[in-house]
Amino acid sequence: MERTVIAVDIAKKVFQLHWVNVETGCIERVQLKRARLLEWFANRSAALVVMEACGGAHDWGRALAQLGHEVRLLSPRKVRPFVQRNKTDAADAQAIWTASQQPGMRFVPVKTEAQQVILSLHRLRSQLMKMRIMQTNELRGLLCEFGIVLPEGHAALLRALPSALSEAKTRLPAMLTESLDEQVFRIQSLQADIGTIERRLSQQMREIPACKAAAEIPGVGLLTATAIVASMGTPTAFKNGREFAAWIGLVPRQTGTGGRIRQLGISKRGDSYLRTLLMHGARAIVLRWKDAAAWPWLAELLRRRPYSVAVAAVANKLARTIWAVLARGQAWRPEAWQASH
Repeated sequence: MERTVIAVDIAKKVFQLHWVNVETGCIERVQLKRARLLEWFANRSAALVVMEACGGAHDWGRALAQLGHEVRLLSPRKVRPFVQRNKTDAADAQAIWTASQQPGMRFVPVKTEAQQVILSLHRLRSQLMKMRIMQTNELRGLLCEFGIVLPEGHAALLRALPSALSEAKTRLPAMLTESLDEQVFRIQSLQADIGTIERRLSQQMREIPACKAAAEIPGVGLLTATAIVASMGTPTAFKNGREFAAWIGLVPRQTGTGGRIRQLGISKRGDSYLRTLLMHGARAIVLRWKDAAAWPWLAELLRRRPYSVAVAAVANKLARTIWAVLARGQAWRPEAWQASH
């Protein structure tokens, strides 16, 4: 018997459901309060439930899967073109249902609670990093107004800060220097909070074998290993490493007409945070091993292509290597990279 496909539009208080009765062909619409959703699904036979991958979707997906339903999540970008007329809850639910029926539609894997915990730590760390940058830029700008120039970069700034503050205390009023000391204290507190989150991520990496396996690859450290393992869900959800690299946005964007296709820069689709981490790792590889005899392909790549293009190519290679290690359950083999060209 064909399963019923039920589309659910998630909201804070009221959820809208949309499905087609497989026996009569009638369109059914139901509006439920948040507290009644699981009870309603518990009293129905197993169905295919589709939702947008938005806030709370993974938690609802795990809860509905425990009730025996199959859950699939759709990217909101895939749903938006199917919203007809005015954007209402009923129209959104119908658009979700319609989008899920399209051939070749890609779905977002439902993340486990452990994966969401790791990603939450990454989001908190990113927010603290932004706050630290704001605070250090403010301190640098204020001292620059009085002719005291601090170097760029957090580590260089902290090294130069004691002498800069000593000079400021000899020239500036106490009310300002005391405020500057308070600003430094805020920066140090943010740095301590960032270090605490990194230690928690390090603990998670030691406990998860997939993270440890990914961290063996050059250019992949604590942040990249934990973020990728938590974001990709199940590695086998991707057919191959090329598809995984395309999911992150590290493959060329294409445009063409009349049978002629042009390759442009990288598509930059997908998670920009993962793409940034991989680009940083690739840049470290290029700077460290560009002259090494062990990897002649890297020197050849830099000879033929501009530096930024080579970094993007190495990032693509990193993504494909990470997928191969995680999907096949094999350790990273250095000889595979040495033979690459």
